[in-house]
Formats: sequence, C-alpha cells, structure tokens
Amino acid sequence: MEELTRFEKARLLGARAIQISMGAEPKVEHNETSDPIDIAYKELKEGVLPLDIIRSE
Repeated sequence: MEELTRFEKARLLGARAIQISMGAEPKVEHNETSDPIDIAYKELKEGVLPLDIIRSE
C-alpha cells in the first residue's frame, strides 16, 4: 500500500476519533489515554484502523 498523505491521515484520524467518541469500540488497548484522537492514532500506527481510502484519478 502507498504511503498516506498528511491530508488522508488527518481525515482518517478525525473520522475515527468521532466514531470512538460516539461509542465505537476501539481496536487497540488504550489504558494510558481516553482521548479519541490518541486512540485513533494508535490504531493507525498498529494497522488496525477500520477505515479505507479510495483514491480517484
């Protein structure tokens, strides 16, 4: 998979953070923080973020 642009990362993290703040179950252990953005970032780093990017050309 190609590297994500900073805009794609921001969009993914924002969308996932909203889902987590609305009650979605995190896909990673998050004992040290309850901040949805930090949890979403950890999901992205671990490769378990349940969102996809579809690029149009």
